[in-house]
Amino acid sequence: MSKIKKIAVLTSGGDAPGMNACIRAVVRAGHFYNLEVMGIVKGYSGMIDGNFIEMGAHSVSNIIHRGGTILKTARCKEFMTEEGMNKAYQQLKSQKIDAVVVIGGDGTFRGANAFSNTYDIPFIGIPGTIDNDLFGTDFTIGYDTAINTVVQAVDKIRDTAESHDRLFFIEVMGRDAGFIALRSGIGVGAEAILIPESKTHIDQLITLLEKGWKRKKTSSIVIVAEGDDAGGAFAIAEKVGEKFKQYDTRVTVLGHIQRGGSPSCMDRLLAGKLGVAAVEGLLNGEQKVMVGLIHKSIVYTPFEHSTKHHVEINQDLLRIAEILSS
Repeated sequence: MSKIKKIAVLTSGGDAPGMNACIRAVVRAGHFYNLEVMGIVKGYSGMIDGNFIEMGAHSVSNIIHRGGTILKTARCKEFMTEEGMNKAYQQLKSQKIDAVVVIGGDGTFRGANAFSNTYDIPFIGIPGTIDNDLFGTDFTIGYDTAINTVVQAVDKIRDTAESHDRLFFIEVMGRDAGFIALRSGIGVGAEAILIPESKTHIDQLITLLEKGWKRKKTSSIVIVAEGDDAGGAFAIAEKVGEKFKQYDTRVTVLGHIQRGGSPSCMDRLLAGKLGVAAVEGLLNGEQKVMVGLIHKSIVYTPFEHSTKHHVEINQDLLRIAEILSS
């Protein structure tokens, strides 16, 4: 029989659509299993400062559709220090917390893993990040909403690109990974998709655009992940513009709109599944793991294996993108 009677939940790192739906799922599942549930405000920083709030089942009413996170989020370097972790541990003990659910991404799980290697309070993670760059789940909470936000924005930009015979370079989030750029690029019919995982050759890009021009294409869209090796959208647009003047060239950086907005049905459903699985995992003795969904099945992956450095881009999608843009 589980000794867990009281759990805490927090969100950490960058916000992602669906985090509120996930908080709701954790709280409701906790109460379903007769657990006390506390929320920690502002992530690990709030844990260190003792910023805890009681979360009853009704405290999460009417949040499933809201973007952002009602528990707020923050990045906390202090938590990665011995002193910071000890402060956090003492705060958890003072609140009689038996286990913690952390919702976030790579940095969140690194912190949880470091803490769990030193202290005896079980941690379990739920992947909440728009980047979809964690090993151990097919999709992360927020990713589906983010790529749909990109598609909606680029569809609008395509209208003005065609009206003015313009070449648009559109920068999307993805400092270390090109998952948002790749899927949304295919979704909008981009003429080219530039991502960190694949080296960008400016001359090849110009040749591709020239082929489109010769086929009398009146506009072109190039999706650029912010971490592309040739630079961001502005740097690449400048290089291309110098050698390819047929189009009027413009740059749009979508930025943080990709993180906001009401979560999609897919993200809400994923948040619900993973929130319940996290609570049930803790009750079944799981710890130091991230809960994910692979081929429609719940899986638990050790924190040290779930980081983005273990994730590879889908080569088949790269092939499809190349075929469809030709």
